[in-house]
Amino acid sequence: MVQVGDEGRLYWRSRRGLLELEFMLVPFFREHYPRLSPELKRAYAELLDCDDWLIFDWLQGRSEPERHRMQQLVERIVGSV
Repeated sequence: MVQVGDEGRLYWRSRRGLLELEFMLVPFFREHYPRLSPELKRAYAELLDCDDWLIFDWLQGRSEPERHRMQQLVERIVGSV
């Protein structure tokens, strides 16, 4: 798992095999990640460990993460698009 504080790797991991997902994560990382709380930064690092299709389903509203902090992050990403 990439740790918070290693922004270069987090940015690189935001680039995904699923292009639609990359179009959401990369701009979010560039524009919003620096202002996230430490808890949401940790959630973002954890999000990047998830399967692309799971993340995509969350961002499309087809399912929701079980953890509240991850749900907050997903809502921020969707709201930034």
